[in-house]
Amino acid sequence: MKLPISVIILTYNEELNIENCLKSISDWANEIIIVDCFSIDKTLDIVRKYTDRIYQHPFVDYAQQFNWALDNVDIKGEWVMKLDADERIPVELWREIARVLPNVPTEVNGFYIKRRVYFMGKWIKHGGYYPTWILRLWRKGFGRLEQRQMDEHTILSSGKTLKLKNDFFEENKKNLTTWIDKHNKYAAREIDSIMKPLGDLVSPSLSGSPVERKRWFKERFYLRLPLFCRAFLYFIYRYFFRLGFLDGKQGLIFHFLQGCWYRFLVDAKLYEARKARVEKAGKI
Repeated sequence: MKLPISVIILTYNEELNIENCLKSISDWANEIIIVDCFSIDKTLDIVRKYTDRIYQHPFVDYAQQFNWALDNVDIKGEWVMKLDADERIPVELWREIARVLPNVPTEVNGFYIKRRVYFMGKWIKHGGYYPTWILRLWRKGFGRLEQRQMDEHTILSSGKTLKLKNDFFEENKKNLTTWIDKHNKYAAREIDSIMKPLGDLVSPSLSGSPVERKRWFKERFYLRLPLFCRAFLYFIYRYFFRLGFLDGKQGLIFHFLQGCWYRFLVDAKLYEARKARVEKAGKI
Protein backbone atom coordinates (compact mmCIF):
# COMPACT_ATOMS: atom_id res chain seq x y z
CA MET A 1 0.00 0.00 0.00
CA LYS A 2 1.45 3.34 -1.08
CA LEU A 3 1.19 6.17 1.43
CA PRO A 4 1.06 9.91 0.53
CA ILE A 5 4.68 10.33 1.63
CA SER A 6 7.63 11.73 -0.30
CA VAL A 7 10.91 10.39 1.11
CA ILE A 8 13.94 12.62 0.54
CA ILE A 9 17.39 11.04 0.79
CA LEU A 10 20.75 12.80 0.40
CA THR A 11 23.54 10.65 -1.05
CA TYR A 12 27.24 10.65 -1.79
CA ASN A 13 29.04 7.37 -2.49
CA GLU A 14 26.53 5.23 -0.59
CA GLU A 15 26.68 2.00 -2.60
CA LEU A 16 27.09 -0.08 0.59
CA ASN A 17 24.01 1.39 2.29
CA ILE A 18 21.52 2.74 -0.19
CA GLU A 19 19.88 -0.48 -1.39
CA ASN A 20 18.84 -1.57 2.10
CA CYS A 21 17.38 1.87 2.60
CA LEU A 22 15.45 1.87 -0.67
CA LYS A 23 14.18 -1.69 -0.21
CA SER A 24 12.65 -0.67 3.11
CA ILE A 25 10.61 2.18 1.60
CA SER A 26 9.86 1.23 -2.01
CA ASP A 27 6.62 -0.64 -1.25
CA TRP A 28 5.23 2.08 1.01
CA ALA A 29 6.37 5.55 -0.05
CA ASN A 30 4.49 7.15 -2.91
CA GLU A 31 7.62 9.01 -4.01
CA ILE A 32 11.38 8.63 -3.49
CA ILE A 33 13.53 11.70 -4.14
CA ILE A 34 17.32 11.43 -4.24
CA VAL A 35 19.59 14.48 -3.99
CA ASP A 36 23.08 13.33 -4.84
CA CYS A 37 26.39 15.16 -4.50
CA PHE A 38 27.97 13.69 -7.67
CA SER A 39 28.70 10.18 -6.42
CA ILE A 40 31.51 8.35 -8.22
CA ASP A 41 30.66 4.81 -7.05
CA LYS A 42 27.62 2.67 -7.94
CA THR A 43 25.15 4.67 -5.85
CA LEU A 44 23.15 6.07 -8.75
CA ASP A 45 23.10 2.72 -10.60
CA ILE A 46 21.40 1.23 -7.56
CA VAL A 47 19.08 4.19 -7.07
CA ARG A 48 17.78 4.02 -10.65
CA LYS A 49 16.27 0.60 -9.91
CA TYR A 50 13.91 2.28 -7.43
CA THR A 51 13.27 5.84 -8.65
CA ASP A 52 13.93 8.26 -11.47
CA ARG A 53 13.53 11.30 -9.20
CA ILE A 54 17.28 11.94 -9.02
CA TYR A 55 18.81 15.40 -8.64
CA GLN A 56 22.45 16.39 -8.32
CA HIS A 57 23.56 19.44 -6.40
CA PRO A 58 26.88 20.61 -4.89
CA PHE A 59 27.13 19.90 -1.18
CA VAL A 60 27.86 22.71 1.29
CA ASP A 61 26.35 21.24 4.43
CA TYR A 62 23.48 18.89 5.25
CA ALA A 63 20.96 21.60 6.11
CA GLN A 64 21.55 23.59 2.94
CA GLN A 65 21.39 20.46 0.79
CA PHE A 66 18.12 19.26 2.28
CA ASN A 67 16.52 22.71 2.26
CA TRP A 68 17.56 23.05 -1.40
CA ALA A 69 15.47 19.96 -2.11
CA LEU A 70 12.49 21.42 -0.24
CA ASP A 71 12.77 24.66 -2.22
CA ASN A 72 13.59 23.37 -5.70
CA VAL A 73 12.09 19.91 -6.14
CA ASP A 74 8.45 19.32 -7.06
CA ILE A 75 7.37 17.30 -4.02
CA LYS A 76 4.10 15.52 -4.71
CA GLY A 77 3.37 13.86 -1.36
CA GLU A 78 1.19 15.34 1.35
CA TRP A 79 3.84 14.33 3.87
CA VAL A 80 7.65 14.56 3.75
CA MET A 81 9.98 12.02 5.35
CA LYS A 82 13.67 12.75 5.88
CA LEU A 83 15.85 9.64 5.66
CA ASP A 84 19.60 9.05 5.45
CA ALA A 85 21.16 6.50 3.12
CA ASP A 86 22.25 4.30 6.03
CA GLU A 87 18.77 4.22 7.58
CA ARG A 88 15.76 2.02 6.95
CA ILE A 89 12.11 1.86 7.93
CA PRO A 90 10.89 -1.52 9.24
CA VAL A 91 7.49 -2.87 8.24
CA GLU A 92 6.12 -2.38 11.77
CA LEU A 93 6.73 1.35 11.55
CA TRP A 94 5.17 1.59 8.10
CA ARG A 95 2.07 -0.23 9.33
CA GLU A 96 1.81 2.16 12.26
CA ILE A 97 2.12 5.17 9.94
CA ALA A 98 -0.54 3.69 7.66
CA ARG A 99 -2.90 3.42 10.64
CA VAL A 100 -2.18 6.88 12.02
CA LEU A 101 -2.07 9.16 8.96
CA PRO A 102 -5.71 8.82 7.80
CA ASN A 103 -6.96 9.92 11.23
CA VAL A 104 -4.35 12.49 12.21
CA PRO A 105 -5.87 15.75 13.57
CA THR A 106 -5.48 18.76 11.31
CA GLU A 107 -3.48 20.62 13.95
CA VAL A 108 -0.78 17.91 13.94
CA ASN A 109 1.93 18.68 11.40
CA GLY A 110 4.78 16.41 12.44
CA PHE A 111 5.82 13.12 14.03
CA TYR A 112 8.79 12.25 16.22
CA ILE A 113 10.23 8.77 15.65
CA LYS A 114 12.75 6.87 17.77
CA ARG A 115 16.11 6.07 16.17
CA ARG A 116 17.69 2.68 16.85
CA VAL A 117 21.41 2.69 16.02
CA TYR A 118 23.33 -0.46 15.09
CA PHE A 119 27.13 -0.33 15.28
CA MET A 120 29.23 -3.25 14.05
CA GLY A 121 26.01 -5.25 13.98
CA LYS A 122 25.08 -4.45 17.59
CA TRP A 123 22.05 -2.44 18.71
CA ILE A 124 23.41 0.38 20.87
CA LYS A 125 20.63 0.25 23.42
CA HIS A 126 22.27 1.80 26.47
CA GLY A 127 24.46 4.74 27.39
CA GLY A 128 21.57 7.18 26.99
CA TYR A 129 21.74 6.70 23.23
CA TYR A 130 18.34 5.05 22.94
CA PRO A 131 15.70 6.22 22.53
CA THR A 132 16.67 9.30 20.53
CA TRP A 133 13.54 11.09 19.33
CA ILE A 134 13.88 12.84 15.96
CA LEU A 135 11.30 14.75 13.90
CA ARG A 136 11.39 12.78 10.65
CA LEU A 137 7.87 13.02 9.20
CA TRP A 138 5.98 16.27 8.62
CA ARG A 139 3.31 17.83 6.43
CA LYS A 140 4.70 19.30 3.22
CA GLY A 141 5.37 22.99 3.61
CA PHE A 142 5.59 22.96 7.41
CA GLY A 143 9.08 21.57 8.04
CA ARG A 144 12.57 22.90 7.40
CA LEU A 145 16.08 22.17 8.71
CA GLU A 146 17.62 24.84 10.90
CA GLN A 147 20.66 26.38 9.24
CA ARG A 148 23.59 24.92 11.16
CA GLN A 149 26.71 23.25 9.81
CA MET A 150 26.35 20.50 12.42
CA ASP A 151 23.68 19.11 14.74
CA GLU A 152 20.83 20.53 12.67
CA HIS A 153 17.22 19.70 13.55
CA THR A 154 13.94 19.94 11.67
CA ILE A 155 11.78 22.88 12.69
CA LEU A 156 8.02 23.09 12.19
CA SER A 157 6.64 26.48 11.20
CA SER A 158 3.42 25.75 13.08
CA GLY A 159 1.28 22.97 14.48
CA LYS A 160 1.62 20.21 17.02
CA THR A 161 3.62 16.97 16.97
CA LEU A 162 2.95 13.38 17.99
CA LYS A 163 5.25 10.45 18.76
CA LEU A 164 5.14 7.13 16.93
CA LYS A 165 5.74 3.92 18.87
CA ASN A 166 7.97 1.98 16.48
CA ASP A 167 11.64 2.70 15.67
CA PHE A 168 13.50 3.44 12.49
CA PHE A 169 16.94 1.85 12.14
CA GLU A 170 20.37 3.29 11.41
CA GLU A 171 23.13 0.86 10.40
CA ASN A 172 26.08 2.10 8.39
CA LYS A 173 27.81 -0.71 6.47
CA LYS A 174 31.00 1.28 5.88
CA ASN A 175 34.13 0.40 7.85
CA LEU A 176 35.56 2.02 10.95
CA THR A 177 38.12 4.05 9.01
CA THR A 178 35.29 5.71 7.10
CA TRP A 179 33.41 6.32 10.38
CA ILE A 180 36.48 8.04 11.86
CA ASP A 181 37.06 10.13 8.71
CA LYS A 182 33.43 11.23 8.75
CA HIS A 183 33.57 12.26 12.41
CA ASN A 184 36.79 14.18 11.82
CA LYS A 185 34.85 16.23 9.26
CA TYR A 186 31.93 16.53 11.68
CA ALA A 187 34.30 17.97 14.28
CA ALA A 188 35.49 20.67 11.86
CA ARG A 189 31.87 21.62 11.09
CA GLU A 190 31.03 21.72 14.78
CA ILE A 191 33.87 24.17 15.38
CA ASP A 192 32.46 26.41 12.65
CA SER A 193 29.05 26.26 14.36
CA ILE A 194 30.60 27.25 17.69
CA MET A 195 32.95 29.96 16.35
CA LYS A 196 30.55 31.37 13.74
CA PRO A 197 27.00 30.85 15.00
CA LEU A 198 24.35 31.68 12.40
CA GLY A 199 21.46 32.05 14.82
CA ASP A 200 19.75 28.93 16.10
CA LEU A 201 16.10 28.20 15.52
CA VAL A 202 15.88 25.56 18.26
CA SER A 203 15.66 27.26 21.65
CA PRO A 204 17.28 25.31 24.51
CA SER A 205 14.57 24.28 26.99
CA LEU A 206 14.41 21.59 29.65
CA SER A 207 10.63 21.53 29.42
CA GLY A 208 10.39 21.61 25.64
CA SER A 209 10.52 19.08 22.81
CA PRO A 210 13.15 16.30 22.67
CA VAL A 211 15.45 18.42 20.48
CA GLU A 212 15.01 21.47 22.74
CA ARG A 213 16.00 19.41 25.77
CA LYS A 214 19.00 17.99 23.92
CA ARG A 215 20.07 21.47 22.86
CA TRP A 216 19.71 22.70 26.47
CA PHE A 217 21.93 19.91 27.80
CA LYS A 218 24.62 20.63 25.22
CA GLU A 219 24.67 24.43 25.28
CA ARG A 220 23.67 25.24 28.86
CA PHE A 221 25.49 22.40 30.59
CA TYR A 222 28.05 20.42 28.57
CA LEU A 223 29.72 23.35 26.76
CA ARG A 224 30.12 25.18 30.10
CA LEU A 225 32.23 22.38 31.55
CA PRO A 226 36.05 22.67 31.39
CA LEU A 227 37.60 22.05 28.00
CA PHE A 228 39.02 18.50 27.51
CA CYS A 229 37.80 17.25 30.93
CA ARG A 230 34.19 17.26 29.74
CA ALA A 231 34.87 14.59 27.09
CA PHE A 232 36.03 12.12 29.77
CA LEU A 233 33.18 13.09 32.12
CA TYR A 234 30.66 12.52 29.33
CA PHE A 235 32.11 9.09 28.55
CA ILE A 236 32.04 8.08 32.23
CA TYR A 237 28.44 9.23 32.48
CA ARG A 238 27.41 7.30 29.37
CA TYR A 239 29.42 4.15 29.89
CA PHE A 240 28.97 3.64 33.63
CA PHE A 241 26.01 5.69 34.91
CA ARG A 242 23.85 5.12 31.80
CA LEU A 243 24.97 1.47 31.55
CA GLY A 244 26.75 1.68 28.21
CA PHE A 245 28.91 -1.28 29.26
CA LEU A 246 25.86 -3.50 28.73
CA ASP A 247 26.28 -3.00 24.96
CA GLY A 248 29.29 -5.33 24.91
CA LYS A 249 32.52 -4.91 22.96
CA GLN A 250 30.81 -3.05 20.15
CA GLY A 251 29.31 -0.73 22.74
CA LEU A 252 32.71 -0.07 24.31
CA ILE A 253 34.09 0.91 20.90
CA PHE A 254 31.08 3.06 20.06
CA HIS A 255 30.66 4.85 23.38
CA PHE A 256 34.39 5.57 23.64
CA LEU A 257 34.79 6.79 20.07
CA GLN A 258 31.52 8.69 19.83
CA GLY A 259 31.24 9.85 23.44
CA CYS A 260 34.90 10.49 24.32
CA TRP A 261 37.28 10.49 21.34
CA TYR A 262 34.98 12.59 19.15
CA ARG A 263 34.13 15.05 21.93
CA PHE A 264 37.87 15.37 22.78
CA LEU A 265 38.64 15.94 19.09
CA VAL A 266 36.08 18.75 18.99
CA ASP A 267 37.70 20.33 22.05
CA ALA A 268 41.17 20.01 20.53
CA LYS A 269 40.03 21.68 17.30
CA LEU A 270 38.24 24.36 19.33
CA TYR A 271 41.42 25.02 21.33
CA GLU A 272 43.41 25.25 18.10
CA ALA A 273 40.91 27.66 16.51
CA ARG A 274 40.77 29.93 19.55
CA LYS A 275 44.57 29.95 19.85
CA ALA A 276 44.90 30.89 16.17
CA ARG A 277 42.36 33.69 16.60
CA VAL A 278 44.27 35.13 19.58
CA GLU A 279 47.59 34.94 17.70
CA LYS A 280 46.05 36.62 14.66
CA ALA A 281 44.59 39.39 16.81
CA GLY A 282 48.02 39.96 18.42
CA LYS A 283 49.61 40.59 15.02
CA ILE A 284 47.10 43.26 14.01
